[in-house]
Amino acid sequence: MTATDPTATATGPAGWGPPRTRSVIWYDPLPTAAVAAATGGLEFLSGLRDGSVAPPPIASLLGMRIRDVERGRVVFDYEPDDSVYNPIGMVHGGIVCTLADTVIGCAVHSMLDAGVGYTSIDLQVGYLRPLTVTSGPVVATGIVVKPGRRVAFGRAEVVDGAGRTVAEATGSCLVIDGRSPAPS
Repeated sequence: MTATDPTATATGPAGWGPPRTRSVIWYDPLPTAAVAAATGGLEFLSGLRDGSVAPPPIASLLGMRIRDVERGRVVFDYEPDDSVYNPIGMVHGGIVCTLADTVIGCAVHSMLDAGVGYTSIDLQVGYLRPLTVTSGPVVATGIVVKPGRRVAFGRAEVVDGAGRTVAEATGSCLVIDGRSPAPS
C-alpha cells in the first residue's frame, strides 16, 4: 500500500475487506515432552485428551483436539476456519496432511512404553475432496496397521462434517527407544 494509491485504505487496498486477527495461546512444550518421556503413550495421550497434560503448541495453533484414544487408535477433532485457506479459497492441503501425520503418530505413540518415542519417516496422502469452513467439523482417525520394534506403520482417514472422506493417508514411524540398556 502506498500513500498515493487512491484505492488504499488504512487496512489494505480496497476489495481486501477488513483485516482479521487470530490469537493463539500455548504453553512451554518442554514440560509436556518430559511427561511424554516419563509415561507410557496411552497414559500420556489420555492426559492430553483429559486436559491434565498441556497440549503441544501445534495443537493449540491449529485447534486440534483428541476426542478418543485407545491402544493403536486415536481420533482427533478439528474445526477449519479461513485463516488456513490457500489462495483459491480452500483449507490448505498441508493442514489435512498435518492432521493425518498427527493421528498416525499418536496412534503409534499409544502403543509405546515410557521412554520410547517416535518420529515420522514418511507419509503418503491422497486428497479426495476439498475442505472449507462449510465442511463442518473434521474428524481424523489414525490406526496402527503394523506395530514394530524399529518401524511402525499406520493409516489415517480424515472425514468432513457430513461423514465424507476428505483424505486418506498411510505412513511409517521410526520407533526410538530412549531407555537405558539393561546392565549385562
